[in-house]
Amino acid sequence: MSSSSEAPYTLRNIEEMLGLGRSVVAGLIAAGFVSPGRGAHNEYRFTFQDVVLLRTAHRLRAAKVPPRRLMRSLKNLRAKLPPSLPMSGLRIQAVGSEVAVRERDAQWAVESGQLLMDFEVAADRGSVAFIEHPQPAPTKIAAPTAEEHFARAVEGEAADPATAEVAYRQALSLDPGHTSAAVNLAALLCEAGRCAEAIEVCTRALEATPGEPLLHFNLAIALEDAGRTAQALRSYERCLALDPNLADAHFNAARLHERLGRKREALRHYSAYRRLANA
Repeated sequence: MSSSSEAPYTLRNIEEMLGLGRSVVAGLIAAGFVSPGRGAHNEYRFTFQDVVLLRTAHRLRAAKVPPRRLMRSLKNLRAKLPPSLPMSGLRIQAVGSEVAVRERDAQWAVESGQLLMDFEVAADRGSVAFIEHPQPAPTKIAAPTAEEHFARAVEGEAADPATAEVAYRQALSLDPGHTSAAVNLAALLCEAGRCAEAIEVCTRALEATPGEPLLHFNLAIALEDAGRTAQALRSYERCLALDPNLADAHFNAARLHERLGRKREALRHYSAYRRLANA
């Protein structure tokens, strides 16, 4: 359990600062990109490091950085980040194929994938603000690829969810197996209360990539939000069959088993969750 001083940011803070929906954040946590603490009421509590890592993980996934390299980069970045935001702020940007972090006059590189990422982390009324630095416009004119539609959706989701939805759907029409587009679109739809559409998006994506545990995880969240508890539980179990180390899938499955009066199954998943959370 984390104190509010050690981990001052709540899930609502994360949504407001990063423009990421609850399901997207849950997926990043389930994938092991961050391991937030729990508050007095079992709510998520995030540190400054968690905030920066969530932002960076979302960008790296959007750029299709290979998972092993992504996790290695984030591990190195976490080791070098200060525990709290410096008064001078930070700037994170791509230098060739390296992600570099600049603080005042010092700059250090973090191993990463091929990504054009450039944003500053600055203090804003006691919170954390991300300042975007636009990239040069491409000179070659060509029909947008699925990845380009996806990148456009990610960039504009916070300011214009409707346009982002169209871009996510365009990415999926070109690449039905684009897991990140399906996960983000489903999260966006769930946040808007359109759970039935989110379920359809995940279901179609699973037809193309049935072995992707995060799609099963997000489908379970959409089913749970739609009140379809038994189906949600089955999706959590399928997710865990593919990746038994997704701690939040264990936690959510435990809650649903408990709700259905299955104490033994709930205890099994709670025990797995505690083991993974404390690893």
